[in-house]
Amino acid sequence: MADRSEFAFFTLGEGGAYVPTRYARSAWSEGLLNGPSVVAAAARSLEIEHGVEGFQPSRLTVDLFAQVRFESMTVRTEAVRSGNRIVVSDAFVEQGGKTVARATLVQLRRGEQPPGEVWLSGREMGPPPGVESVTLGAGTRAWFGSDGAEEPWSPSMGPHQGAGRKRFWIHPLDVVSGQDATPFQRAVTTGESTSLMAHWGTEGIGFINADLTVALARLPRSGDIGIEADEHISDSGVAVGTATLFDRDGMFGTGTVVAVSNAGRQIDFSKRGLVKGRSDGGSGSGSGADPEKGTRV
Repeated sequence: MADRSEFAFFTLGEGGAYVPTRYARSAWSEGLLNGPSVVAAAARSLEIEHGVEGFQPSRLTVDLFAQVRFESMTVRTEAVRSGNRIVVSDAFVEQGGKTVARATLVQLRRGEQPPGEVWLSGREMGPPPGVESVTLGAGTRAWFGSDGAEEPWSPSMGPHQGAGRKRFWIHPLDVVSGQDATPFQRAVTTGESTSLMAHWGTEGIGFINADLTVALARLPRSGDIGIEADEHISDSGVAVGTATLFDRDGMFGTGTVVAVSNAGRQIDFSKRGLVKGRSDGGSGSGSGADPEKGTRV
């Protein structure tokens, strides 16, 4: 597989196939692709092949119902509905002739805001104080934050492995090497971390998400964007997680995931991505571990 120096999940192969780089490798297993890379590829193909001028990409739902191997994959798309105010299209992520994930993109026509006042939470969200005057680029270290931590924000995950509400600030990786990710692609890539933000607790993360829905009122205006947990609900190994997406101008969308227990392979971020009970022979601990690996589950 490709291992380029550019900070992107994929290079493009024959026929437009997505060929993974090392940044697309999953923290759950060395032989799998991570969630952000899969949803980002689906979003990119849908945007390129079905994006409509004057319409807002308003909802992307991705069903992650099969393991996606660390191999080339293709994304096939098709139009579902093209109306005056709504456009719907589907994508099918395929490996070896089989569909391993599918996505639906809903686009709504932009227009005039309705009159009147509506209840707002008044919640204020923005970049960490340490980077207020610095714009992050693709590949730069993310900033992590949590309630109750000694430092509210820091460029390390370990100090935030507690029971507090989680958040982080990042410039997402590009989807394809040599091509800057679009605002939509960056929003979806960051939105995939809803599961990480909502399900990360005192012992790491033990839920693996089965889907992702990103809902956008607008596209992010800054290159670096953030995500903050809203709620974690779980029982008998099944969880629902929600989060809010924000940029330097405030909130612009939400993320929702449902997830299933993967407790036997819990990822402990205080040990830099160590997967407890790992049996695939991959590295995950020790001084040679990738400190950001855990952000790409």
